[in-house]
Amino acid sequence: MRILLLGNSLTTANGMPRMLASLTGAEAVCHTRGGARLAEHLKENTRLGAKTQKALREESWDYVVLQEMSHGPFTEVQRFFSSVEHLCSQIQQHGAVPVLYATWAYEKGSSKLTDKGWDYEDMARAMSAAYSKAARDNGALLAPVGQRFYQLSQKEQLYAADGVHPNEQGSRLAAETIGRVILEHKESVK
Repeated sequence: MRILLLGNSLTTANGMPRMLASLTGAEAVCHTRGGARLAEHLKENTRLGAKTQKALREESWDYVVLQEMSHGPFTEVQRFFSSVEHLCSQIQQHGAVPVLYATWAYEKGSSKLTDKGWDYEDMARAMSAAYSKAARDNGALLAPVGQRFYQLSQKEQLYAADGVHPNEQGSRLAAETIGRVILEHKESVK
């Protein structure tokens, strides 16, 4: 099984792709750049976009995991929906299954959240709703990592010191959630 992960530092933090590969027995390949948006993966005129477009056209993938910039589904909803729609269409045309890596709100009480003037509950709800709608509208699998963060972060420390990225435990939770979704799907189509 081959998994392509498209995203940014939230995807690569703490070696999450290696964790995912270990949990699923898959080869996991990353096309990421810190701060990258999904829209960049569609643009042949960027280094990341050219690499992703070539990989989607010329390589065989079973699953392609999509992760938007940390606040994109909250602040630029239409851009997020458009990028997901175009990428899911490409992924499905090439015989792979798209998986949305639904990320989380910034840590409650963090300076990053306060500096932006955002409310934790509003961001968490909006992020979850945007990823859920994008998955539904595009026939993609949903890996609800952000919902797991919301449920567990009151009891467990899942964030890195910046209040945005996951710590190692948060990355493990992400890998487990994504891996479970992929393995359950794989089993259901046997």
